[in-house]
Amino acid sequence: MNKILLEVAGLSYSHSQSGAYALFLRKKNEKNCLPIIIGEAEAQSIAVALEGYSNKRPHTHDLFKTFAETYGIEIKEVVINKFNNGLYFSELHCVKDGEESILDSRPSDAVAIAIRLNIPIYAESNVMEEASVFLDDDDFVEEDLESQEISASEKKEVDYYDIVDLETFLQNAIDDEDYIKASKLRDIINERKGLKK
Repeated sequence: MNKILLEVAGLSYSHSQSGAYALFLRKKNEKNCLPIIIGEAEAQSIAVALEGYSNKRPHTHDLFKTFAETYGIEIKEVVINKFNNGLYFSELHCVKDGEESILDSRPSDAVAIAIRLNIPIYAESNVMEEASVFLDDDDFVEEDLESQEISASEKKEVDYYDIVDLETFLQNAIDDEDYIKASKLRDIINERKGLKK
């Protein structure tokens, strides 16, 4: 079976299911995406990994990464191998002491682990043919956990704090696992420093 290398194209609120998110995976520089509906916890875990936030308390996927590294299990790749009745299925391909094994996984968990371990994410070609959708860059409006707009009142609220204070607030938000607040504070800090979002 042919495998197609994918990257995370975006993460947005799902317009079809309340309280859920859509994870978009696509081949680099292409418009066809796999839209995978995932839960809020998994969406936050993926967003945290993409942003590179560190936590005092590890997420489940951080724990999985530590477990694999501690016990010498190498996770080689993630393969999204099946699409059936609107559901995606995936596998983690692992090696320990020269022996290969395959673990079934939900795609959301597999992607969260893959990002943390910097391993490739693939989809089998038949899955891409059956389930991918065409999304133009103009159609792909991200409303993800890391790009919430900062309101004028929120900006005014922090205007009298300096960057050192804001960075302390940012770290507190990360420690409290309030990633939406952390994202907003990060954007304010970057704006003050003259950096792009």
